[in-house]
Amino acid sequence: MMDFAIFWDWLSFAMRWLHVVTGIAWIGSSFYFVALDLGLRQRPGMPAGAFGEEWQVHGGGFYHIQKYLVAPAEMPEHLTWFKWESYATWLSGFAMLWIVYYAGADLFLIDPNVLAMSVPVGILLSLATIGVGWVVYDLLCRSPLGKSDTGLMLVLYGVLVFIAWGLTHLFTGRAAFLHLGAITATIMSANVFMVIIPNQKIVVADLIAGRKPDPKYGKIAKQRSLHNNYLTLPVLFLMLSNHYPLAFGTEFNWVIASLVFIIGVLIRHYFNTVHARKGNPTWTWLAAAVLFVVIIWLSTVPKVLTGEVRASSMAQVYAASAHFPAVRDTVLGRCSMCHAQEPSYEGIYHAPKGVMLDTDAGIAQQAREIYLQAGRSHAMPPANITEITGEERALLVAWFEEARK
Repeated sequence: MMDFAIFWDWLSFAMRWLHVVTGIAWIGSSFYFVALDLGLRQRPGMPAGAFGEEWQVHGGGFYHIQKYLVAPAEMPEHLTWFKWESYATWLSGFAMLWIVYYAGADLFLIDPNVLAMSVPVGILLSLATIGVGWVVYDLLCRSPLGKSDTGLMLVLYGVLVFIAWGLTHLFTGRAAFLHLGAITATIMSANVFMVIIPNQKIVVADLIAGRKPDPKYGKIAKQRSLHNNYLTLPVLFLMLSNHYPLAFGTEFNWVIASLVFIIGVLIRHYFNTVHARKGNPTWTWLAAAVLFVVIIWLSTVPKVLTGEVRASSMAQVYAASAHFPAVRDTVLGRCSMCHAQEPSYEGIYHAPKGVMLDTDAGIAQQAREIYLQAGRSHAMPPANITEITGEERALLVAWFEEARK
């Protein structure tokens, strides 16, 4: 009989792979159609109702594409819908949320030092934040504010900043970033499922019935599609952020998440402007780079304020440090129950990522990761399950940084 832990690990892998594949398909089609829409050109003699056209070359042939802003005069024989990529991406992502963050809530979702709660309460709170995020967004879009694209985007950004701050006061830093991404991804997928596709179906129904479609449905769908386009890059960062503890596990993690949204918008603005043939705003890359430097600084503010920063990578140096005996005791007491040849923590059968911290050599070799994951950030232990103290974290920082002098 297959070991349950092995089955669960492979289930996680399969669902993660499905999420990646469907996500690529959705993002690819989204980026393509926005670029196509921005590149449309008008010319005399176009068919009645046609808004613009585009000639493209790919795969050894030429494509002649025309867009009808509302609808053609009659229903075409064949119509391709782009929706399943969005649905499959959200469903697989939601499954991953259950597999990783709900099944492992005591490690990855709940941090008693942030907010003490039971696992069921944590899961319900997680589901509530995702649902409420969509409701607030949808109400703002349907309000009079929705008539102003710029005004709406500014207010929505303020809401996202508030959500980022709030999530860091509910869950672990890792879970806060993941949930900010999940809320944004839910908004994007719900836009497709609850607005864009239904509006397009109304237009199709009007065509079949011989009625003239109302152009408002296309206008609303286009606004939501544009939102999805600008939100894509921040979502990608947030979904991958669990690999970067200096992003989610530091004091100003919610500010970092907020700046990531601006960086994503800047990059999309560049490509959208180029695709629309409205110029080459290279300043967006400079602005994004400056914000990225700000993010780096924010992730290391305590280090900057104390002026402690040096460089070295020799494991022997770390092992020879005067701090090493105390560091070893801390790591063995707080980390090695999972990071060991034979983990003793319940439910952990293999050392995460193969990192072994049950020997002097292993601790010295992983000095940089210990410093980043458990010293400078609070990424480890997950949800501070072993209750590592602030003094112990300071010891890990002092050990690493003094050894680099």
